Order: sequence, then structure tokens, then C-alpha cells
Amino acid sequence: MIESLLVANRGEIARRVFRTCRDLGIATVAVHSDADENAPHVRAADAAVRLPGSAPADTYLRGDLIVKAALAAGADAVHPGYGFLSENADFARAVIDAGLTWIGPSPAAIEAMASKTRAKQLMSSAGVPLLAPLDPAAVTSDDLPLLVKAAAGGGGRGMRVVRELDALPAELAAASAEALSAFGDGEVFVEPYVEYGRHVEVQILADTHGTVWALGTRDCSLQRRHQKVIEEAPAPGLSDELRRSLHDAATEAARAIGYEGAGTVEFLVSEDGRPHFLEMNTRLQVEHPVTESVFGLDLVALQLRVAEGDHLPAEPPAPVGHAVEARLYAEDPARGWQPQTGMLHRFEVPGAVEGAGPGPSRGDAGLRVDSGYVDGDRIGVHYDPMLAKVIVWAPSRTEAVRTLTRALARARIHGPVTNRDLLVRVLRHPEFAKVAVDTGWLERRLAEVTSPETAADEAPVRLAALAAALADAAARTADGPVGSRLGGWRNVPSQAQSKSYRSEPDGTEHEIRYRLTRDGLAADDVPTTRLVHSTADHVVLEVDGIRRAFDVARYGSRIYVDSPLGAYAFTALPRFPDPATRTEPGSLLAPMPGTVVRVAELTVGDRVGAGQALLWLEAMKMEHRVSAPTAGTLTALHATPGQQVEVGALLAVVSETQDDPAAGHRTPRPAPEEEPPS
Repeated sequence: MIESLLVANRGEIARRVFRTCRDLGIATVAVHSDADENAPHVRAADAAVRLPGSAPADTYLRGDLIVKAALAAGADAVHPGYGFLSENADFARAVIDAGLTWIGPSPAAIEAMASKTRAKQLMSSAGVPLLAPLDPAAVTSDDLPLLVKAAAGGGGRGMRVVRELDALPAELAAASAEALSAFGDGEVFVEPYVEYGRHVEVQILADTHGTVWALGTRDCSLQRRHQKVIEEAPAPGLSDELRRSLHDAATEAARAIGYEGAGTVEFLVSEDGRPHFLEMNTRLQVEHPVTESVFGLDLVALQLRVAEGDHLPAEPPAPVGHAVEARLYAEDPARGWQPQTGMLHRFEVPGAVEGAGPGPSRGDAGLRVDSGYVDGDRIGVHYDPMLAKVIVWAPSRTEAVRTLTRALARARIHGPVTNRDLLVRVLRHPEFAKVAVDTGWLERRLAEVTSPETAADEAPVRLAALAAALADAAARTADGPVGSRLGGWRNVPSQAQSKSYRSEPDGTEHEIRYRLTRDGLAADDVPTTRLVHSTADHVVLEVDGIRRAFDVARYGSRIYVDSPLGAYAFTALPRFPDPATRTEPGSLLAPMPGTVVRVAELTVGDRVGAGQALLWLEAMKMEHRVSAPTAGTLTALHATPGQQVEVGALLAVVSETQDDPAAGHRTPRPAPEEEPPS
């Protein structure tokens, strides 16, 4: 029996495993980097062991240190979670050799599926349908488009779509370099690229006695940069014949390598309905809660039972209803999915239950949140930017999607920019409702689902922010005259007062011109709005005869307004800007904290073109290109490889040249995008 378990991971998945352990009476041990010293997963464990350093390579990827931590803390089992060392056969072997119980498949099974090329060969021998790899030297224009893919790892690293044959050599080299940097293995391969395919996967669970369960299907087609964003179970719109085919292929794949424990077999379903094997993940998946919800199972508890040698029943329970999961990331989709860092002042999804074990009770819609963060946590630069997974179960897909949409729209997220608005727009999109999406859908629709709200839509929200500020100021001067309740009502008509706000994250500035009259607060740009009630944190407005309530929170100059109209963030601008905050024209400022990994081969005085890459920052496991904001001359370069920089740090200066035809075009801040090493 397992008495004490160490989770060789962090964040949301560590907390998820700890919850099940708590239910089963198993003691828990956390490991943590210096950056995670006070993280929620550390506070949730019975004991914690420090892994010195902050970078993953020094901490969560050090299998030797983790095994020592388990032995030192008296743990008798290790759960790898997902990511980091979860699919590392050498780590699994080291855990077993140390006399500890490994919660996962055998090292041999992990090795069999560790390389996508070897896995494809194995699956082909077992009769599992797949996209056959192509010889890069023999492909022709008739084979286009192509997908270059890393043999190891995942998460979209080392993947390139090739649409022109001449570009193939460069893309092979770039993908190989990125794969080597990310996974320590530069092997890549080429296969046909399915333009409008759906990503469908099968959850499997196998015991040590020959029983293999195929726990339905999941659709994970909504992806950005080949990384999943929205998942659901069961995969909608599949024929019974296709479902049986996927289940049979997944079961055959598991039996072919003597699989034990939880795993996932992933397929690409082409437009004509044919499935093709992609890969097998020999671990628990991020999206496992949707399967738990429809089957009423605790997959972590079942992993532990299998590791203890228990028998699974001959057949799994029957699935009921539908579940949808959305991954909430601290990132800005409109700026190349740029990761965001900073203080998470508040994170609340009204009505949600922190997930553990079985999904929502059957017959009642349920809302679950799995998160690695709580109010007051700081989102750092070292790890994946996922804040939480929001999961909904309901009797039907329509109900589940509607409930999830409302939950996200009403969530209070006060802190760095997130992809919440994008998730809401995707879930409300008619093509998502019709299951008319594929793995490239989000890329094609990105401009549509990230377009900023119109100024008119924000006007009442900005007025609510102003009313709350005036109410707060009045409360601070409670001993003043009666008129101070509204910030200084005057009996004699006077010139309008003004207050300016900057909408976040798009940076648009707005001025509110307002007067305090006998009837209360009146604003020029929303003449049909009447202030009904206001306090420092709650405002009620009547807009065009319709009464609406707004919750307002303020942290320094940043203001968050949550209401049925949506969630908005503003920065209150000072009346007289500080001249010291101005930067030299053409300055490139670090858009996030990170590490300078490469600098272009340029020297001060060189001519550069608009958009030319000058350097690359690494943050949250991704590389981001910082480009010249305009054509001109490089007049300063302050970045060097290996340098740690904070957000806003001056990296370089590009001065425009008056006779340059591109002069006059300037982007205030670069919009970095992922760029492979070259």
C-alpha cells in the first residue's frame, strides 16, 4: 500500500494529485524551486523539499534530486504529473531502482512511445492507421503541404508547416534546432499535413492483469500554436463506427506495448472521416477532467490503485452527459500570444468547486476549477503561463458550453492579461456550436475573436469606474460638505471636469468629461446614463432605461470593472504625466521579464529594416522575437545573451532616418512572436 506520495511536479497538477491523496488518506510531499517557495502546491502538501534554483533544468528536470527528496521525506511512491519528467524512462527507472513505487507505465512502455518515429513504426506493425512519414529528400510539390515535427517532446515545439518546397530545408533545420533546445533531441521527421483535420484522442486505462479500458473520446481541435485551448468529451459529431474504430485502435496500441496505468492515444481525423495515429502520451493528460466528468471516475485514484496491483473491473462505467474544459492562460492573444507576468490580485469563478476525484454528480450541471494559483500569487516567468482549467459537465453539449461561457464571462480575474475574452468569443461562435472547427480554425479566426470592443461599449463601464472613484474620494472626506459625496457639487454651472483612462491591454486612451449636477453625475459621452447608486466598489447605472450593476476593484492605478456587460481593465492616468516616464523614440523595451537567449549579428551604427529581428527573449518556455519598430539606424544595443531583464528594460534603440521611405511609421512597443532558434 502507498502511504506517502511525492509529486514530481508543480502548480495545478500537483494540487490535483494532492486532493485525491487527501481523500484516500495518503500523506503528500511536494518539491519546489526557489521561485515556487510559497506556491499553493507547496502549502497544500504535508511536507516539502527544496530544489535549489528556479530554472526547470536545475529543479523539476533534475530526476536525481527528486529521487533524493522522496527518500529524505519518507515517501514510498512518486507521481510525475504531466510535463517535466512525466515521460522520461530514465527517471521512471531511477524511481523504481530506489525502491519507490512509480505511478505510471513501465520504463519500457515509455521508451517505446518516447520517439514519435519509433511509435509510428510500432503502431504500423500493430495495424493502427497512421500518416506515414515521408523522406524529405524525395518529396515533391504534389506532397504539399507538409508538417515538420520533432520526434521527441510535445507542446508544439519543433513543429513547422511547409507550403513551399523551397522552404523545406530551412524549416527542417529550424525545427531540429528548436527541438534540440527544448528536448535535448534534434530528431525531426516529415509527414503529410492534414489541412482541416480534427484532433481526437482516446483515454485509456490498463491494469497489470491484462484489462484495458478505452474511456471514450475527447476533441482537442481548438489549438493555438499546436497547443490545446478547449477540450471536450465525448468528441462531438463522430459516427458510432468511427468511435469504435478509435477505441479499437487505442486499445490495440496499449496492448502492443504492454501498457499499464493511464495514457492517451491521439489521432488526427481528416475531413473524409479517416483516423490517423499521431502519438501516445504515456502519462495523465492536462484535459483528463472532462473524461472524469462524463464517466464519474477519479483517474488519479485509479492510477494509484493500478500501481498497488488492484484489478480493474472488466468494463468501465457508461459515460453520461457532456463536459467541456477551457484552459485559462496568462497571455495576450492579440499580441502573438505574448505571456504575461505579475501579481494575480484576485481569481474567482463564481459557483465553482475546486476539482478532485469524480466529476459533477450526474443529473446536475457542475462547474469545476483546477488551478495552480490563488489570490495574491505572483505569475512568474519560469513556467507555463496556464492559470487554471475551468471545466463544466452538463446533460448536453449545448448546456455545458453555455454554462462554461457564462462562468468565464463572470469570472473575476484581476491581474495580468489573460485569454479569457478569446475563450468566451470562441465558445459563443456559431461554427463552434456546429462543430465546424479543426486544428487550424483558431489561427484563421484569430483577428475576429481578438478584435477590441468599441469605445461606445466601454463608455458606461468607464463611467462606473469614475463613479466608484468619486465615491471613494467622498468616503475619505466624510466630514466635508454634503456635496462632497459626489466629489464637489457646485450650485453654479461650471466648465466640465475631466478624467482620463487607458483601456487595457490595447492601450487606447479615453477622456471622460463630466459634471456634478443637482441630479447627480452627468457625463458628456453617455448622456442617456443615470447614476442610481455608487460606492467605492459597487456602482448601479441606468443605461438607456436599463439598470445595470458594476463591481469595481482598484489596485493602485489599475481598475477592474466586472458586470454583465463583460470584464474590463483600465489604468487611471495622471492629470499631469511624469516627464521622467518618457522614453527615447525608437526604444525597444522588454515586453516581459525573461532571458536574452540570442542577439542578431549587428553592431551599433548598422542599418536595420522595419520588423527586422534584433534579439530573442525566452519566457515561460517559449522564445519571443523582439523586432525593430521602424527602419533606421541601430544607435544603442543594451542586451547580451544570458542577460536577465525585467519588463520595461531598455534593450535597444533604433533611430529613424529622415530620408528613409519608412520614416514616420513607428510601433510604440514591439509585438514579439515565437521564433525558432536558427
